Amino acid sequence: MAAPLLEPARPATLRLAFAPDLASARAVSVAIRTFLAEQGVAEKELFSYELCISEASNNAVEYAEGYARNLRPVAEALFTPSQIELRVTDHTAGFDLPEKIAAPSPLTDRGRGLFLIQSVMDEVRYLRGTKENTLVMRKKRRAVPAPAAVTLDPFNPQSVEKYSQQLSESSAQMARMAEELKLRSETLSSVFRCCAELGRIDKVSASFEKRLLVDLVHLTSADWYVLRTLSADGRRLLVTAASEHDLASKVIDLPEAGGTPASIEASVAASLKAARFDNRESSDPHEPLRTVGPGGAGLVCPLHFGGTLVGTIAVGRRNGDFPLGRLQDEVIHAFAEFLAIQTLNLRRQKDEVRNLVVARELEIAQTIQQLLLPRTLPQLSGFSVAGGWQSAREVGGDFYDAIALDDQSLLLMIADVMGKGVPAALFATTMRGLLLGLAAQSSDPSQLMGGLNRLLYKELSSVSMFITAQIVHVDLKTRKLTAASAGHCPLHFVQQGRRSISTMQIKGLPLGVMPDTEYPHMTALMGTPAALLLYTDGLTDRRNPAGKTYGQTRLKTWLRLNAIPGRSATEVRDLLATELNRFRGDADMSDDQAFLILVEEGAGVARIVPAGRRRVRLRRGAFLFPTTA
Repeated sequence: MAAPLLEPARPATLRLAFAPDLASARAVSVAIRTFLAEQGVAEKELFSYELCISEASNNAVEYAEGYARNLRPVAEALFTPSQIELRVTDHTAGFDLPEKIAAPSPLTDRGRGLFLIQSVMDEVRYLRGTKENTLVMRKKRRAVPAPAAVTLDPFNPQSVEKYSQQLSESSAQMARMAEELKLRSETLSSVFRCCAELGRIDKVSASFEKRLLVDLVHLTSADWYVLRTLSADGRRLLVTAASEHDLASKVIDLPEAGGTPASIEASVAASLKAARFDNRESSDPHEPLRTVGPGGAGLVCPLHFGGTLVGTIAVGRRNGDFPLGRLQDEVIHAFAEFLAIQTLNLRRQKDEVRNLVVARELEIAQTIQQLLLPRTLPQLSGFSVAGGWQSAREVGGDFYDAIALDDQSLLLMIADVMGKGVPAALFATTMRGLLLGLAAQSSDPSQLMGGLNRLLYKELSSVSMFITAQIVHVDLKTRKLTAASAGHCPLHFVQQGRRSISTMQIKGLPLGVMPDTEYPHMTALMGTPAALLLYTDGLTDRRNPAGKTYGQTRLKTWLRLNAIPGRSATEVRDLLATELNRFRGDADMSDDQAFLILVEEGAGVARIVPAGRRRVRLRRGAFLFPTTA
């Protein structure tokens, strides 16, 4: 009679107290792996045990607080032929271990370690104490049962034949069990290896997908794969990775709601259900998967997580001999879900980087815009000039400037660069520099506008941008205005002999539309006291909470009532800024706003040109003014 299997009275044990740091925790996991290897544990199992003890030891170090950070955690391993038990004793505040830990969200790293431990081990318990806690992890080991005693009659051929048949069936069953264990172990090792790799890097690289797919091909005995991901608009499947160049076929269009998918991969994406295919049974010449060959066969599985489609994965063999059992199907589905989670995680990281870049670009553009505003504006005898600018949520290219030609004349300019962000701000900077150079050669607004257009046309047209602008020459001695416009807002001023506000509407194409545009000019005489307003369309297009725009009529009425004798340009500017903010209320701004005001304070009143300007901190949603010291 065969001797019964006996368990040792005392299990083989290893107990290690280690320093409360991650390097020691790592050394402990390696030591326990070595101990289990000495007990005869298979190499493919050791990785799982090492991962579990490493996760538990790391948690014991990371979550200790206060005085407990100086106490030494303890790791133990107990081995018997039928069971392996791992223990880690910590000095943390402890936690409540759920009976079943849900799969962690792809958007966080928390909870991943305990989820992996519970997935690997048969039993996980967390024993909480007053000063220490113990995580117990148990894994049963499969013992191969001893074959039943067989009485063999050498003189009975049927007895020998029956024994041979039983032996053959037992060998086949053990081979299947060994193959299944091998596949599960290799699959788990591949996923754990990727998890460990993801834990060591700050960002998920795109090549991560390819490494995982190579493991998938190996595990399923496939010889090709094609990974497709959903396009940003959700209408197409794009090839992200393929085992061979010829498999990177054309883009697959997804059907509209209620439409019929035109390919196997499109059908899987629409239904979120896996599908097998065999090119020997299909005659559709337009099927993208026919590129694997006329005898190709395989499985297409959707990549989705939480109902969100990420893409599809197709794997198979070119010769059509691709038998997939239940276990292989499970492996492909597991890899597909893992790829979906990590793809969503990668997209989240890319979005974070993109948002940081955009935020930084807006900061740079706002700084450029602030620097564009002139530090001081020329103040000529009897007249004052003031400007205001207010930013919307997006940075644009609104700016203004004033250039004193002599003590009796000056150039006023206001512009609005089409577009947002750094490009618009840079074009505004370029335009301002060019105007300063051209003003040294001519004071004619028509000639200045034409020169700016010639110099800026090539760069503006190459990026499909344009600039609206207005340049006004003011002769204070003769009270004459000469203005040219490049598609800009009309000019408002008090005309000679009138009390009402007059409007000068000048035609002209925006800068950057045509290379050799001629810009006509208009002239007029200012009344007494003089008042002049240049502005961008963000001012008249400003809306209140009811959706009504401020408009030209309201602006002219306000200017007539407030540009009165005795008020300086600074006072009028502040009143206009207050009026615009009062009208807008809580409504959002859709565009930047800039304006430039010239008013007559009284004949013969001398004004001192400011020598400096305090630095002004740009604040979104508030007007910014040149502030003199």
